[in-house]
Amino acid sequence: MGGNQVRRKKPGVLCLHGFRTSGEILKKMMGKWPHSVLNNFDFDFLDAPFPARGKSDVESLYDAPYYEWYQVNEIECVHFDECIAYIEDYMIKHGPFDGLLGFSQGGMLASVVPLMQREGAAFTSVPKIKFVIIISGFELRELKSGPPKLLANVSSVPIDCPSLHLIGDKDFLKERGLTLLRSFVNPLHIHHSMGHTVPKLDEKGLETMLLFIEKIKEMFPQELETGLGLKSAL
Repeated sequence: MGGNQVRRKKPGVLCLHGFRTSGEILKKMMGKWPHSVLNNFDFDFLDAPFPARGKSDVESLYDAPYYEWYQVNEIECVHFDECIAYIEDYMIKHGPFDGLLGFSQGGMLASVVPLMQREGAAFTSVPKIKFVIIISGFELRELKSGPPKLLANVSSVPIDCPSLHLIGDKDFLKERGLTLLRSFVNPLHIHHSMGHTVPKLDEKGLETMLLFIEKIKEMFPQELETGLGLKSAL
């Protein structure tokens, strides 16, 4: 284990941003969530390993720099194995992390980490991921060359890892996000009226989010006993 690991008073969550954005951008996007959600986790926002190789869709909203995890064309997924190694190395050096949060491309990555752990394909040098929060995530589409090497022999049996999925009615990746639900046992999901974004939480969405947090708190009874009283916020 790396020497930079820290003891956390809250569950540590590694956050993986979307395609051609950044950790700082994801942090700003999540800033619209209330403190009754954000104050329950110790978030760590990681930048992807590769500088953006093209125009970012968020240039008019957020400043550079922009990064990407991997690239996909009709034939193959490029740099997938490298980005997995990069994330695992960061988790070794800066963890431990209890959960993952991912938006868009980062959501796809967050969804496969517990799966790869179960199969022993990757992330075997870090503690088991206990939960995931996936925002506008999606299942990787079929490619002519087949799945990335690290996913080639991974079982499609749903993973028994608590998961919360935020899916927008106007999201162009909505159907692939709904398909991703089948990768998890008993997933919770928040449907919102927006598109491919981190949404504000309406009353129903906030209620679902806080119920998920209560479920997570049960895994950390001592660490979180001084945290916010979530039931009073429902």
